[in-house]
Amino acid sequence: MNDQVLELENVVKRFGDFTAVHGVSLAIPRGSIYGFLGPNGAGKTTTIRMIFDILKPTSGRISILGASSALHVRRRIGYLPEEKGLYKAMTAAAIVAYFASLKGVARKTARQRAYKLLERYGLGEFADTKIQALSKGMGQKVQVLCAVAHEPEFVVLDEPFSGLDPVNQQVLEQLIRDLALLGTTVLFSTHVMQHAERLCDRMLLIARGRKIFDGTIAGAKATIPRRVLISTESSVDSLAGLDGVAEIKPLGPNDWEVRLRGETSAQSILEKCFQSGIVLRRFDHSEPSLHDAFVALVGAEGK
Repeated sequence: MNDQVLELENVVKRFGDFTAVHGVSLAIPRGSIYGFLGPNGAGKTTTIRMIFDILKPTSGRISILGASSALHVRRRIGYLPEEKGLYKAMTAAAIVAYFASLKGVARKTARQRAYKLLERYGLGEFADTKIQALSKGMGQKVQVLCAVAHEPEFVVLDEPFSGLDPVNQQVLEQLIRDLALLGTTVLFSTHVMQHAERLCDRMLLIARGRKIFDGTIAGAKATIPRRVLISTESSVDSLAGLDGVAEIKPLGPNDWEVRLRGETSAQSILEKCFQSGIVLRRFDHSEPSLHDAFVALVGAEGK
């Protein structure tokens, strides 16, 4: 069995003279939660549409579950598109069961599974309510359940958190974790870094159709300098001689950013301050967030 659920090799997509995707390659291991991250307009949805054979790549190779086209393995995959829409006259349970049956699930099993999923993710009392009577957030949760009700091996969710309130975002995060526990491989696109930071094993970051980073969350954070922010009226010249200090940058009359090199700890900087008689009014150290890494890695490409 191939350990890679999805492989892209130098995939390019052009629309006339415009290149939307520039030679993107990736490999998604079986059983992982993989984030597909980037600013709006980065090429995420175009890439996803090529994965599902909705768009043909201009060049490059795509393999999904060992097949050359998603159409050959469509019963084994689930897909939540960016443009979301449901049959408004159908009930929540009926539409979840309907989508499961389209992927080969027996009608009775599909119906039982629909009610179970709706109950599990906070929509049990609305199972027999028509879609047109549900809130936008409820309708979006129903559509997510439609994408997974047939228990696929691989699920792709395109901007699944868009339009959801914080409570329902947490519910969706739990659904993604539950899928991973069942062994399902999940790829989801987003431009909101907090979701990826909480969920992902690995991530691909693209901007303007170009791959900027592919690796772990920790690896992305490691690409930007760690720093300590200090406020003092004392001279900070003694800090410049430390092996682990890459740069000392003034931020204001008495404010400084001390950029750290390698594995240098903030504690060692604090100890040096005490030893050198630097009187601190502020000492602030925090590990970089994925958002910090995102801004640093994307840079001008995201503008």
